[in-house]
Amino acid sequence: MEQTVNYIQEKIKEFKPQIGVILGSGLGDFADDFESIIIPYNDIPGFENSNVKGHKGQLVFAEVNGKRLVMMQGRYHFYEGHSMKTVTFPVKVMRKLGVETLIVTNAAGAVDGSFIPGELMFITDHINFMGTNPLIGMNDDSLGTRFPDMSEVYSKDLIEIAEETAEELNVEYQKGVYLSTTGPSYESPSEIKMFRMLGADAVGMSTVPEAIVARWSGMKVLGISCITNYAAGISDSPLNHQEVIDTANRVKENFKKLLAELIKKI
Repeated sequence: MEQTVNYIQEKIKEFKPQIGVILGSGLGDFADDFESIIIPYNDIPGFENSNVKGHKGQLVFAEVNGKRLVMMQGRYHFYEGHSMKTVTFPVKVMRKLGVETLIVTNAAGAVDGSFIPGELMFITDHINFMGTNPLIGMNDDSLGTRFPDMSEVYSKDLIEIAEETAEELNVEYQKGVYLSTTGPSYESPSEIKMFRMLGADAVGMSTVPEAIVARWSGMKVLGISCITNYAAGISDSPLNHQEVIDTANRVKENFKKLLAELIKKI
């Protein structure tokens, strides 16, 4: 950790990020619109490369609407074979760099049949269905307590700001519970039916580990899902990753507008 943080600080000099943003599948273009310092993951000690289509695999440091940001263009996924330690390591690094607020985004499938692909969903809570927890193992007391409270992972204050901003910009949105599975296979119709009974509104393969670690380390968290498709059994269409990328690309301008305005208000 010390080696990683020192390396990054040498690259960014006096730049001290306040807000961290994890940009999910098809949403990474947001970071391209600003003058920035770019550090590829494979140059950073302790980081590994991201190999998923739609993920560039680099840290981008930039000032956006008066706020200093560190953005991840692409994340690590548990289904790639990475450990939970690797998946959440960048979040810990962000905290060590001084980040106080984390905005985590993803592409997700609608479990609630009333949702429409292309809408954004502000995450009110999550269900960890990954069968493990990123805090298992020795606890780093310099970052967080051994048994952290998770009664408000996603900040109600930030959700309120997000709602107000979406309404001002006429961006269609929903609020709901995000359930995370390991992937990489999409869920079966029976699993989706079970997830709906458990209270899930959307399903994906990321976000929950990063959100847990961010909250454990004292960050405020805002989660935004781009609803890119209907989950299995909600519609008759077969699922494929290209649909996820295509839908994310279709709505990314709305997403970018919303995110930029949100950052100004946080």
